Amino acid sequence: MAVNKNTKERINKILKLLKENYADAATELRFSNPFELLIATILAAQCTDRQVNKVTPKLFSKYPGPEEMAALTPEELGEEIKSCGFYKTKSRNIINTCKILLAEYGGRVPEDMESLTKLPGVGRKTANVVLSNAFGKDAIAVDTHVFRVSNRLGLADAGNVLETEKQLMNNIPQEDWSDAHHWLIYHGRRVCHARKPDCMHCFLRELCKYYNNGQVPDNKDSRDMKGNKDTTDME
Repeated sequence: MAVNKNTKERINKILKLLKENYADAATELRFSNPFELLIATILAAQCTDRQVNKVTPKLFSKYPGPEEMAALTPEELGEEIKSCGFYKTKSRNIINTCKILLAEYGGRVPEDMESLTKLPGVGRKTANVVLSNAFGKDAIAVDTHVFRVSNRLGLADAGNVLETEKQLMNNIPQEDWSDAHHWLIYHGRRVCHARKPDCMHCFLRELCKYYNNGQVPDNKDSRDMKGNKDTTDME
């Protein structure tokens, strides 16, 4: 995505308005340490953060670390997380992830993309969420909301999540990467809905490529996560 002076100015205006309107934006997943955030983010695939937050207090109280979770069978863990959906796959991934954490990282969550994405059920989106929110590193996690909103606005012009992530990293100042991730999620959940964006009440519509030109087709939203190890958050 080539960025000329006019495009750069428009992007800066969009970021400024997002920051002003979502100054309090932050992850809605509740956690108290990197391990809890890692597990919560795995559970959040194809599930709402609200539902995950209903499950994790009891889960982490009973099984506070990788040692306790690794000792479970997939069936035992599946009963605990069933309401989060896809519980059979998630329970296997979580147990295997916990075993790897114990065997290779002393029970600690690694702090780099390469190591995180080698864990079962952890793709770039989940890894970036953990790096940003648990370790305070600059990162942009591209979930379905970030993909949809950034391409509609014209912050990116890409047909897949990886290219969207690269373009956002190029077009957004690094110190704003983590915050911009939350701004875009908030905007996607509150205004720029997948099926029926509320353009008439959007504070960004005069700057939005989707509103002004219709350049981002709806079928792009259905392709956003194909081939990606992560699955996406629900609306």
